[in-house]
Amino acid sequence: MSFGNLKTDAGVKQLNNFLADNSYISGYQLSSADVETFNALEKAPSSNYSHALRWYNHIKSFTDAERKAAGTGACPLKAGGATTTAPAKPAAKDDDDDDVDLFGSDEEEDAEAAKVREERLKAYAAKKSNKPALIAKSSIVLDVKPWDDETDMKAMEDQVRTIQMEGLIWGASKLVPVGYGINKLQIMCVVEDDKVSVDLLTEKIQDFEDFVQSVDIAAFNKI
Repeated sequence: MSFGNLKTDAGVKQLNNFLADNSYISGYQLSSADVETFNALEKAPSSNYSHALRWYNHIKSFTDAERKAAGTGACPLKAGGATTTAPAKPAAKDDDDDDVDLFGSDEEEDAEAAKVREERLKAYAAKKSNKPALIAKSSIVLDVKPWDDETDMKAMEDQVRTIQMEGLIWGASKLVPVGYGINKLQIMCVVEDDKVSVDLLTEKIQDFEDFVQSVDIAAFNKI
C-alpha cells in the first residue's frame, strides 16, 4: 500500500482518507505494511488528520519487539535477501575437491562434529531463553447493536469507550447499516489475553442497557 511521500501533507492526507474506513493498512491485524508506514511517518500526524493519528497511536502501543516480529516474515526485501547468500553447493563440484571426503566416517571427526553441534545447540537454547517473552494479544472487532433507529449512536460509542481495563486498547470504529434505518456500532480493540476476558468485556458493554441491545464478536484474531 503506497500513500506517496508521508513527510508531506498530501501523503498524510491520503493515509488519513484510507484509514477513515480501515483499522489497519492491510487486513485486520498488525502487519509489515503497518510497520513500514509507521516508520515512514517518523512522527505523529497532526490532529487535523484524526484517522491517521488514531492509527499512529494504536501502532505505537505495540512494543518494538512486536512491531519487528510483524515486519520480519512479510517484508519482500528481506524475503528476497535470503536467496542472495553465498552459493555453497556449486563449490562442491570443483575438480580440485574431488579427493576431499567432507562426509567421511572417521570416528574422531564424527565425535568432533557432534561436539560442535552440541555446543551450537546449547548456545542457541541459551540465546532463545534470554529473549523477552512476547505478550499474547488479540485483535477483536465487536458489533454493538442499539435498540432502534432513535438510539444516539455517538452517545453509545462514548459509553463503550468509558470501559477501561488493564490490557485493553480501543481502536477505530464505524457505523454499519443493518436495515430499517438502524445502524450498528462496529468497534475494534486490542486486548492482552492474560489480562482481559472477552466475556467480561461484552458483559460490561451490555450493562449500558439504555443504548445496547446486544453485542457480537465480528472478528477475532491472535496477534
